[in-house]
Amino acid sequence: MSKIGKINIVIPEKVKAVLSGNVLNIEGPLGKKSLNIDLEMFNLDVKEGKEISIKPKKVDQNSKRLWGMNRSLINNAIIGSSKGYEKTLELVGVGYRAALKGNQLNLQLGYSHDINFDIPEGIKITVEKQTTIKISGSDKQKVGSVVSELKTLRKIEPYKGKGVREKGQYILKKEGKKK
Repeated sequence: MSKIGKINIVIPEKVKAVLSGNVLNIEGPLGKKSLNIDLEMFNLDVKEGKEISIKPKKVDQNSKRLWGMNRSLINNAIIGSSKGYEKTLELVGVGYRAALKGNQLNLQLGYSHDINFDIPEGIKITVEKQTTIKISGSDKQKVGSVVSELKTLRKIEPYKGKGVREKGQYILKKEGKKK
């Protein structure tokens, strides 16, 4: 039995979930999401628009593996369409700063040139201070991939800790050379 898969998903009042064929349509105040679900392998019950449960038709090694994953995907889509997801990045280093220019994020990360990052559709980026960037959106996977792309533009350097990092991320610092 899957520990995660057994838990029922509670649908908030603002969110509507409708199963039509193999596609589960989730619509909320922050966006829409469609998920394809293999109904040959799983039973999906939407109880009065307030709760969703997913159970495999026959329990074997393969269905156990996919059960918890499908439940998590549905849950993430519901949370994303009701509350949304948000991550915060910090720019650490002398002269490192960010600014919004139209539909682009302009980053100065210590290179000889500025980096212009195109903001994808469905993602909202705000620059609070020059060194703090907030990325928010309704799709957890999209928000995470944008954050990882921005982090790879200037990886954290292990001696001084300069670079682009998530808020609260632990950095293992190395000791410099000694005389």
